[in-house]
Amino acid sequence: MGRFSEGTGIYGSMPGMGTPELPIPDGLVLRPFRGVRFAVEDPAKVTSPPYDLISDADVEVLLDAHPNNVVRLILPCTPSGDSSGTTSLAAEQPSPGRYAEARETLRAWLDSGVLVPDEVPALYVYEQSGPGVLQRGLIGDVALADPGRRVILPHEDVMPGPIADRLALMSTTQANLEPIFLLYDGDGGAATRLVDEVATTRDPLVTAHTEDGLTHRLWAITDESEIAAVNADLHPRQALIADGHHRYATYRVLQRQERATRAAPASGPWDFGLALLVDSAAYPPDLKAIHRVIPGLPLSEAVAKAKGAWRVQDYADLAAGLAALQDAPEPAFLLADGHTAHLLTGPDPVQLARAMPADHSDRWNALNTSILSEFILPVVWGMQDSDQAVRIVHHDAQAAAGLAARIGGTAVLLKPLAVEDVLAVAAAGERVPRKSTSFGPKPRTGLVLRTFAID
Repeated sequence: MGRFSEGTGIYGSMPGMGTPELPIPDGLVLRPFRGVRFAVEDPAKVTSPPYDLISDADVEVLLDAHPNNVVRLILPCTPSGDSSGTTSLAAEQPSPGRYAEARETLRAWLDSGVLVPDEVPALYVYEQSGPGVLQRGLIGDVALADPGRRVILPHEDVMPGPIADRLALMSTTQANLEPIFLLYDGDGGAATRLVDEVATTRDPLVTAHTEDGLTHRLWAITDESEIAAVNADLHPRQALIADGHHRYATYRVLQRQERATRAAPASGPWDFGLALLVDSAAYPPDLKAIHRVIPGLPLSEAVAKAKGAWRVQDYADLAAGLAALQDAPEPAFLLADGHTAHLLTGPDPVQLARAMPADHSDRWNALNTSILSEFILPVVWGMQDSDQAVRIVHHDAQAAAGLAARIGGTAVLLKPLAVEDVLAVAAAGERVPRKSTSFGPKPRTGLVLRTFAID
Protein backbone atom coordinates (compact mmCIF):
# COMPACT_ATOMS: atom_id res chain seq x y z
CA MET A 1 0.00 0.00 0.00
CA GLY A 2 1.27 3.44 -0.88
CA ARG A 3 3.72 2.40 -3.60
CA PHE A 4 3.79 4.18 -6.92
CA SER A 5 3.73 2.72 -10.38
CA GLU A 6 3.26 4.57 -13.64
CA GLY A 7 0.82 2.00 -14.93
CA THR A 8 -0.10 -0.45 -12.19
CA GLY A 9 -0.97 -0.67 -8.52
CA ILE A 10 -2.77 2.29 -6.99
CA TYR A 11 -1.76 4.32 -10.02
CA GLY A 12 -3.07 3.46 -13.44
CA SER A 13 -2.54 5.03 -16.85
CA MET A 14 -5.12 7.21 -18.56
CA PRO A 15 -4.00 8.70 -21.88
CA GLY A 16 -4.73 12.36 -22.23
CA MET A 17 -5.39 12.95 -18.56
CA GLY A 18 -3.05 15.16 -16.52
CA THR A 19 0.68 15.34 -17.20
CA PRO A 20 1.94 12.08 -18.78
CA GLU A 21 5.09 11.78 -16.67
CA LEU A 22 3.20 12.07 -13.39
CA PRO A 23 1.78 9.07 -11.54
CA ILE A 24 -1.99 8.94 -11.71
CA PRO A 25 -4.01 7.68 -8.75
CA ASP A 26 -6.89 5.42 -9.75
CA GLY A 27 -8.83 6.35 -6.64
CA LEU A 28 -8.81 8.23 -3.36
CA VAL A 29 -5.64 7.18 -1.48
CA LEU A 30 -4.55 8.25 2.02
CA ARG A 31 -1.04 7.06 2.86
CA PRO A 32 0.39 6.88 6.40
CA PHE A 33 3.37 9.11 7.20
CA ARG A 34 5.79 9.80 10.03
CA GLY A 35 4.26 12.86 11.59
CA VAL A 36 6.41 15.58 13.16
CA ARG A 37 4.97 16.97 16.41
CA PHE A 38 5.87 19.63 18.95
CA ALA A 39 7.38 18.38 22.23
CA VAL A 40 6.15 21.21 24.47
CA GLU A 41 4.23 21.32 27.73
CA ASP A 42 1.11 22.95 26.29
CA PRO A 43 0.64 21.99 22.61
CA ALA A 44 -2.16 24.53 22.16
CA LYS A 45 0.30 27.40 22.56
CA VAL A 46 2.34 26.37 19.51
CA THR A 47 -0.66 26.00 17.20
CA SER A 48 -2.37 28.60 15.02
CA PRO A 49 -5.28 29.06 12.63
CA PRO A 50 -4.58 28.40 8.92
CA TYR A 51 -2.07 30.83 7.42
CA ASP A 52 -4.59 32.77 5.35
CA LEU A 53 -6.76 33.61 8.37
CA ILE A 54 -3.97 35.19 10.42
CA SER A 55 -3.64 38.98 10.60
CA ASP A 56 -0.44 40.79 11.50
CA ALA A 57 -1.92 41.48 14.94
CA ASP A 58 -2.66 37.77 15.33
CA VAL A 59 1.00 36.95 14.66
CA GLU A 60 2.08 39.02 17.65
CA VAL A 61 -0.51 37.33 19.88
CA LEU A 62 0.60 33.87 18.76
CA LEU A 63 4.29 34.62 19.34
CA ASP A 64 3.51 36.10 22.74
CA ALA A 65 1.81 32.80 23.63
CA HIS A 66 4.93 30.77 22.75
CA PRO A 67 8.22 31.64 21.02
CA ASN A 68 8.06 28.34 19.09
CA ASN A 69 4.59 28.94 17.70
CA VAL A 70 4.13 27.35 14.27
CA VAL A 71 3.39 30.79 12.81
CA ARG A 72 7.19 31.23 12.57
CA LEU A 73 7.14 28.47 9.97
CA ILE A 74 3.96 29.21 8.01
CA LEU A 75 4.30 33.03 7.96
CA PRO A 76 8.01 33.78 8.31
CA CYS A 77 8.89 37.50 8.49
CA THR A 78 5.27 38.54 8.04
CA PRO A 79 5.07 41.93 6.27
CA SER A 80 3.09 44.77 7.76
CA GLY A 81 -0.52 45.11 6.71
CA ASP A 82 -3.99 46.06 7.84
CA SER A 83 -4.57 44.40 11.18
CA SER A 84 -8.32 44.43 10.56
CA GLY A 85 -8.00 41.71 7.93
CA THR A 86 -5.82 38.78 7.07
CA THR A 87 -2.15 39.21 6.38
CA SER A 88 -1.06 40.34 2.95
CA LEU A 89 1.67 37.73 2.71
CA ALA A 90 -0.08 35.68 0.06
CA ALA A 91 -0.24 38.66 -2.26
CA GLU A 92 3.42 39.55 -1.85
CA GLN A 93 6.15 38.53 -4.27
CA PRO A 94 8.08 35.58 -2.82
CA SER A 95 11.18 36.72 -0.91
CA PRO A 96 13.89 34.00 -0.79
CA GLY A 97 15.18 35.18 2.58
CA ARG A 98 11.78 34.81 4.19
CA TYR A 99 11.43 31.17 3.18
CA ALA A 100 15.05 30.37 4.01
CA GLU A 101 14.32 31.62 7.51
CA ALA A 102 11.43 29.16 7.79
CA ARG A 103 13.71 26.34 6.61
CA GLU A 104 16.41 27.18 9.14
CA THR A 105 13.85 27.51 11.94
CA LEU A 106 12.40 24.11 11.04
CA ARG A 107 15.85 22.52 11.05
CA ALA A 108 16.79 24.15 14.34
CA TRP A 109 13.61 22.96 16.04
CA LEU A 110 14.16 19.41 14.78
CA ASP A 111 17.79 19.45 15.91
CA SER A 112 16.95 20.81 19.36
CA GLY A 113 14.02 18.50 20.00
CA VAL A 114 11.33 21.19 19.89
CA LEU A 115 9.91 19.13 17.03
CA VAL A 116 10.11 15.34 17.19
CA PRO A 117 9.20 12.84 14.45
CA ASP A 118 7.05 9.85 15.29
CA GLU A 119 8.87 6.55 14.96
CA VAL A 120 6.23 4.69 12.93
CA PRO A 121 4.21 5.88 9.91
CA ALA A 122 0.57 6.47 10.83
CA LEU A 123 -2.76 7.81 9.78
CA TYR A 124 -3.88 10.27 12.44
CA VAL A 125 -7.41 10.51 13.77
CA TYR A 126 -8.12 14.16 14.51
CA GLU A 127 -11.04 15.40 16.60
CA GLN A 128 -12.26 18.95 17.20
CA SER A 129 -14.88 19.38 19.90
CA GLY A 130 -16.50 22.22 21.80
CA PRO A 131 -19.87 23.89 22.36
CA GLY A 132 -21.98 22.83 19.40
CA VAL A 133 -18.94 21.43 17.57
CA LEU A 134 -17.82 17.85 16.93
CA GLN A 135 -15.76 16.93 13.90
CA ARG A 136 -13.58 13.87 13.39
CA GLY A 137 -11.44 12.88 10.44
CA LEU A 138 -8.21 11.34 9.23
CA ILE A 139 -4.93 13.17 8.57
CA GLY A 140 -2.57 11.51 6.12
CA ASP A 141 -0.75 11.83 2.80
CA VAL A 142 -3.36 12.14 0.06
CA ALA A 143 -2.28 10.97 -3.40
CA LEU A 144 -2.36 13.92 -5.79
CA ALA A 145 -4.84 13.71 -8.64
CA ASP A 146 -5.53 15.95 -11.61
CA PRO A 147 -8.98 17.56 -11.14
CA GLY A 148 -9.98 15.97 -14.44
CA ARG A 149 -9.83 12.58 -12.76
CA ARG A 150 -12.78 13.65 -10.55
CA VAL A 151 -11.16 12.06 -7.49
CA ILE A 152 -10.37 15.30 -5.65
CA LEU A 153 -12.78 18.04 -6.68
CA PRO A 154 -11.97 21.75 -6.41
CA HIS A 155 -14.87 24.15 -6.17
CA GLU A 156 -13.02 27.48 -6.34
CA ASP A 157 -10.55 29.00 -8.77
CA VAL A 158 -7.05 29.89 -7.58
CA MET A 159 -4.83 32.94 -7.98
CA PRO A 160 -1.13 32.92 -8.94
CA GLY A 161 0.07 35.03 -6.00
CA PRO A 162 -0.85 32.65 -3.17
CA ILE A 163 0.43 29.67 -5.17
CA ALA A 164 3.80 31.36 -5.71
CA ASP A 165 4.00 32.11 -1.98
CA ARG A 166 3.11 28.61 -0.80
CA LEU A 167 5.30 27.01 -3.49
CA ALA A 168 8.30 29.00 -2.31
CA LEU A 169 7.61 27.96 1.28
CA MET A 170 7.03 24.26 0.55
CA SER A 171 9.96 23.89 -1.83
CA THR A 172 12.38 25.73 0.46
CA THR A 173 11.36 23.92 3.64
CA GLN A 174 10.68 20.61 1.83
CA ALA A 175 7.65 20.24 4.03
CA ASN A 176 3.87 20.39 4.24
CA LEU A 177 3.33 22.45 7.37
CA GLU A 178 -0.48 22.42 7.53
CA PRO A 179 -3.13 20.10 6.12
CA ILE A 180 -5.69 20.97 3.52
CA PHE A 181 -9.31 20.15 4.40
CA LEU A 182 -11.17 17.55 2.30
CA LEU A 183 -14.78 16.35 2.61
CA TYR A 184 -16.21 13.09 1.33
CA ASP A 185 -19.43 11.12 1.70
CA GLY A 186 -18.36 8.16 3.81
CA ASP A 187 -21.81 6.55 3.98
CA GLY A 188 -20.99 4.94 7.33
CA GLY A 189 -18.11 2.99 5.82
CA ALA A 190 -15.13 1.29 7.43
CA ALA A 191 -13.03 4.46 7.61
CA THR A 192 -15.70 6.38 9.53
CA ARG A 193 -16.38 3.47 11.87
CA LEU A 194 -12.68 3.16 12.66
CA VAL A 195 -12.33 6.91 13.27
CA ASP A 196 -15.16 6.81 15.79
CA GLU A 197 -13.87 3.65 17.45
CA VAL A 198 -10.38 5.13 17.88
CA ALA A 199 -11.71 8.45 19.22
CA THR A 200 -13.95 6.80 21.80
CA THR A 201 -11.81 3.89 23.03
CA ARG A 202 -8.12 4.79 22.71
CA ASP A 203 -5.86 7.26 24.51
CA PRO A 204 -4.88 10.31 22.44
CA LEU A 205 -1.32 11.31 21.60
CA VAL A 206 -2.16 15.00 21.92
CA THR A 207 -4.84 17.03 23.68
CA ALA A 208 -4.89 20.78 23.14
CA HIS A 209 -7.40 23.37 24.36
CA THR A 210 -7.26 26.47 22.14
CA GLU A 211 -8.44 29.99 22.91
CA ASP A 212 -11.50 29.63 20.66
CA GLY A 213 -13.01 27.13 23.11
CA LEU A 214 -12.26 24.02 21.06
CA THR A 215 -10.45 20.90 22.23
CA HIS A 216 -8.22 19.20 19.68
CA ARG A 217 -7.19 15.55 20.07
CA LEU A 218 -4.94 13.40 17.94
CA TRP A 219 -4.50 9.61 17.76
CA ALA A 220 -2.17 7.48 15.61
CA ILE A 221 -3.36 4.47 13.59
CA THR A 222 -0.31 2.32 12.85
CA ASP A 223 -1.85 -1.14 12.39
CA GLU A 224 -1.35 -2.15 8.74
CA SER A 225 -4.65 -4.03 8.53
CA GLU A 226 -6.57 -0.99 9.81
CA ILE A 227 -4.79 1.29 7.35
CA ALA A 228 -5.58 -1.15 4.52
CA ALA A 229 -9.26 -1.23 5.54
CA VAL A 230 -9.38 2.59 5.51
CA ASN A 231 -7.96 2.75 2.00
CA ALA A 232 -10.20 -0.01 0.68
CA ASP A 233 -13.15 2.05 1.88
CA LEU A 234 -11.83 5.36 0.54
CA HIS A 235 -10.65 4.11 -2.84
CA PRO A 236 -13.92 4.46 -4.85
CA ARG A 237 -14.97 7.76 -3.26
CA GLN A 238 -14.63 11.42 -4.28
CA ALA A 239 -13.35 14.20 -2.04
CA LEU A 240 -14.23 17.90 -2.20
CA ILE A 241 -11.60 20.50 -1.35
CA ALA A 242 -13.34 22.39 1.45
CA ASP A 243 -10.34 24.55 2.36
CA GLY A 244 -6.89 24.72 0.81
CA HIS A 245 -7.42 25.19 -2.93
CA HIS A 246 -4.19 27.17 -3.27
CA ARG A 247 -2.23 24.64 -1.24
CA TYR A 248 -3.61 21.72 -3.27
CA ALA A 249 -2.70 23.51 -6.50
CA THR A 250 0.73 24.14 -4.97
CA TYR A 251 1.12 20.44 -4.14
CA ARG A 252 0.65 19.63 -7.81
CA VAL A 253 3.02 22.35 -9.04
CA LEU A 254 5.63 21.20 -6.52
CA GLN A 255 5.18 17.60 -7.65
CA ARG A 256 5.95 18.55 -11.25
CA GLN A 257 8.83 20.77 -10.15
CA GLU A 258 10.47 18.10 -7.99
CA ARG A 259 10.16 15.37 -10.60
CA ALA A 260 11.47 17.67 -13.35
CA THR A 261 14.71 18.30 -11.43
CA ARG A 262 15.63 14.61 -11.51
CA ALA A 263 17.27 12.94 -14.50
CA ALA A 264 15.18 9.84 -13.86
CA PRO A 265 12.06 11.14 -12.12
CA ALA A 266 11.35 8.98 -9.13
CA SER A 267 8.39 8.57 -6.88
CA GLY A 268 8.72 10.55 -3.71
CA PRO A 269 6.97 12.40 -0.92
CA TRP A 270 6.08 15.24 -3.30
CA ASP A 271 3.60 12.85 -4.98
CA PHE A 272 1.40 13.27 -1.89
CA GLY A 273 0.11 16.19 0.15
CA LEU A 274 -0.85 16.56 3.78
CA ALA A 275 -4.65 16.48 4.16
CA LEU A 276 -7.45 16.13 6.68
CA LEU A 277 -10.26 13.97 5.28
CA VAL A 278 -13.68 14.26 6.96
CA ASP A 279 -16.84 12.24 6.28
CA SER A 280 -19.41 15.00 5.68
CA ALA A 281 -22.30 12.56 6.16
CA ALA A 282 -21.15 11.70 9.68
CA TYR A 283 -19.85 15.20 10.49
CA PRO A 284 -21.67 17.83 8.42
CA PRO A 285 -19.47 20.89 7.90
CA ASP A 286 -20.28 24.39 9.08
CA LEU A 287 -20.41 26.53 5.96
CA LYS A 288 -20.14 30.26 6.72
CA ALA A 289 -20.52 33.31 4.51
CA ILE A 290 -17.66 35.48 3.29
CA HIS A 291 -18.61 39.16 3.15
CA ARG A 292 -17.30 41.92 0.89
CA VAL A 293 -16.33 45.53 1.54
CA ILE A 294 -16.11 48.00 -1.39
CA PRO A 295 -13.70 50.79 -0.34
CA GLY A 296 -14.43 53.21 -3.18
CA LEU A 297 -18.21 53.00 -3.08
CA PRO A 298 -20.13 55.10 -0.49
CA LEU A 299 -23.26 53.40 0.80
CA SER A 300 -25.58 56.11 -0.49
CA GLU A 301 -24.25 55.66 -4.02
CA ALA A 302 -24.42 51.86 -3.81
CA VAL A 303 -28.06 51.98 -2.71
CA ALA A 304 -29.05 54.56 -5.32
CA LYS A 305 -27.60 52.49 -8.15
CA ALA A 306 -29.12 49.27 -6.81
CA LYS A 307 -32.64 50.72 -6.97
CA GLY A 308 -32.53 50.48 -10.75
CA ALA A 309 -32.41 46.70 -10.61
CA TRP A 310 -33.48 45.56 -7.13
CA ARG A 311 -36.19 46.10 -4.55
CA VAL A 312 -34.56 47.93 -1.64
CA GLN A 313 -35.81 47.93 1.96
CA ASP A 314 -34.21 50.29 4.46
CA TYR A 315 -33.39 49.44 8.09
CA ALA A 316 -32.33 51.76 10.88
CA ASP A 317 -29.59 49.50 12.19
CA LEU A 318 -27.47 46.52 11.25
CA ALA A 319 -29.20 44.05 13.61
CA ALA A 320 -32.60 44.65 12.01
CA GLY A 321 -31.11 44.38 8.55
CA LEU A 322 -29.35 41.09 9.36
CA ALA A 323 -32.57 39.62 10.72
CA ALA A 324 -34.35 40.59 7.50
CA LEU A 325 -31.53 39.12 5.41
CA GLN A 326 -31.79 35.83 7.27
CA ASP A 327 -35.51 35.54 6.42
CA ALA A 328 -35.30 36.80 2.84
CA PRO A 329 -35.44 34.35 -0.09
CA GLU A 330 -32.33 34.17 -2.26
CA PRO A 331 -30.94 36.09 -3.97
CA ALA A 332 -30.66 38.67 -1.20
CA PHE A 333 -27.89 41.01 -0.07
CA LEU A 334 -27.57 43.47 2.79
CA LEU A 335 -25.69 46.71 2.13
CA ALA A 336 -24.39 48.43 5.26
CA ASP A 337 -21.84 50.91 6.57
CA GLY A 338 -22.10 50.45 10.32
CA HIS A 339 -24.98 52.93 10.64
CA THR A 340 -27.87 51.99 8.34
CA ALA A 341 -28.62 48.84 6.37
CA HIS A 342 -30.45 48.23 3.09
CA LEU A 343 -31.79 44.84 1.94
CA LEU A 344 -31.69 43.97 -1.77
CA THR A 345 -34.25 41.39 -2.94
CA GLY A 346 -36.29 40.61 -6.05
CA PRO A 347 -33.88 41.51 -8.85
CA ASP A 348 -35.24 42.57 -12.23
CA PRO A 349 -35.41 39.17 -14.00
CA VAL A 350 -34.63 40.59 -17.44
CA GLN A 351 -31.52 42.46 -16.30
CA LEU A 352 -30.40 39.48 -14.21
CA ALA A 353 -30.84 36.97 -17.04
CA ARG A 354 -28.93 39.22 -19.42
CA ALA A 355 -25.99 39.52 -17.01
CA MET A 356 -25.54 35.86 -16.05
CA PRO A 357 -23.23 33.82 -18.32
CA ALA A 358 -24.92 31.36 -20.67
CA ASP A 359 -22.02 28.90 -20.43
CA HIS A 360 -22.73 28.20 -16.74
CA SER A 361 -25.39 25.96 -15.27
CA ASP A 362 -28.63 27.28 -13.83
CA ARG A 363 -27.44 26.17 -10.40
CA TRP A 364 -24.20 28.17 -10.73
CA ASN A 365 -26.09 31.21 -11.99
CA ALA A 366 -28.42 31.08 -8.96
CA LEU A 367 -25.61 31.27 -6.36
CA ASN A 368 -25.56 34.57 -4.49
CA THR A 369 -21.82 34.95 -5.04
CA SER A 370 -22.30 34.38 -8.79
CA ILE A 371 -24.99 37.07 -8.92
CA LEU A 372 -22.73 39.41 -6.96
CA SER A 373 -19.70 38.87 -9.21
CA GLU A 374 -21.57 38.81 -12.55
CA PHE A 375 -24.45 41.24 -12.01
CA ILE A 376 -24.21 43.54 -9.00
CA LEU A 377 -20.53 44.44 -9.18
CA PRO A 378 -20.01 44.84 -12.96
CA VAL A 379 -23.51 45.81 -14.14
CA VAL A 380 -25.12 47.64 -11.23
CA TRP A 381 -21.98 49.27 -9.83
CA GLY A 382 -19.65 49.21 -12.85
CA MET A 383 -16.67 47.47 -11.24
CA GLN A 384 -14.90 44.14 -11.42
CA ASP A 385 -14.63 41.56 -8.65
CA SER A 386 -10.89 41.83 -7.96
CA ASP A 387 -8.54 41.90 -4.98
CA GLN A 388 -7.87 45.57 -5.69
CA ALA A 389 -11.54 46.68 -5.81
CA VAL A 390 -13.11 44.34 -3.26
CA ARG A 391 -11.94 43.47 0.23
CA ILE A 392 -12.86 40.23 1.96
CA VAL A 393 -14.09 39.70 5.53
CA HIS A 394 -14.68 36.14 6.73
CA HIS A 395 -17.87 35.37 8.69
CA ASP A 396 -18.15 38.52 10.80
CA ALA A 397 -20.88 40.86 9.54
CA GLN A 398 -20.19 43.38 12.30
CA ALA A 399 -16.52 43.52 11.33
CA ALA A 400 -17.38 44.02 7.67
CA ALA A 401 -19.80 46.84 8.46
CA GLY A 402 -17.27 48.42 10.82
CA LEU A 403 -14.57 48.32 8.17
CA ALA A 404 -16.93 49.93 5.66
CA ALA A 405 -17.68 52.69 8.15
CA ARG A 406 -13.97 53.40 8.76
CA ILE A 407 -13.07 53.67 5.09
CA GLY A 408 -16.27 55.29 3.82
CA GLY A 409 -17.28 52.29 1.73
CA THR A 410 -20.04 49.72 1.47
CA ALA A 411 -20.23 46.31 3.14
CA VAL A 412 -22.03 43.63 1.13
CA LEU A 413 -23.31 40.99 3.54
CA LEU A 414 -24.36 37.56 2.26
CA LYS A 415 -25.92 34.39 3.56
CA PRO A 416 -23.74 31.27 3.33
CA LEU A 417 -24.14 29.01 0.32
CA ALA A 418 -25.86 25.66 0.81
CA VAL A 419 -23.45 22.73 1.09
CA GLU A 420 -25.47 20.73 -1.43
CA ASP A 421 -25.17 23.53 -3.99
CA VAL A 422 -21.39 23.66 -3.61
CA LEU A 423 -21.13 19.88 -3.95
CA ALA A 424 -23.39 19.84 -7.02
CA VAL A 425 -21.48 22.64 -8.75
CA ALA A 426 -18.13 20.94 -8.07
CA ALA A 427 -19.40 17.53 -9.21
CA ALA A 428 -20.52 19.11 -12.49
CA GLY A 429 -16.98 20.37 -13.07
CA GLU A 430 -17.73 24.04 -12.36
CA ARG A 431 -16.06 26.40 -9.87
CA VAL A 432 -17.93 28.82 -7.64
CA PRO A 433 -16.73 32.45 -7.73
CA ARG A 434 -13.74 33.35 -5.62
CA LYS A 435 -14.20 33.60 -1.86
CA SER A 436 -17.63 31.99 -1.92
CA THR A 437 -17.23 29.48 0.89
CA SER A 438 -15.69 29.16 4.31
CA PHE A 439 -16.01 25.60 5.55
CA GLY A 440 -15.36 24.83 9.19
CA PRO A 441 -14.21 23.91 11.62
CA LYS A 442 -10.85 24.21 9.87
CA PRO A 443 -7.96 22.04 11.06
CA ARG A 444 -5.64 23.68 13.57
CA THR A 445 -2.12 24.20 12.25
CA GLY A 446 0.77 22.78 14.27
CA LEU A 447 -0.68 19.59 15.72
CA VAL A 448 1.16 17.42 13.19
CA LEU A 449 3.57 18.46 10.41
CA ARG A 450 5.07 16.55 7.50
CA THR A 451 8.62 16.88 6.18
CA PHE A 452 9.76 15.20 2.99
CA ALA A 453 13.04 13.94 4.45
CA ILE A 454 11.34 12.18 7.36
CA ASP A 455 8.36 11.00 5.33
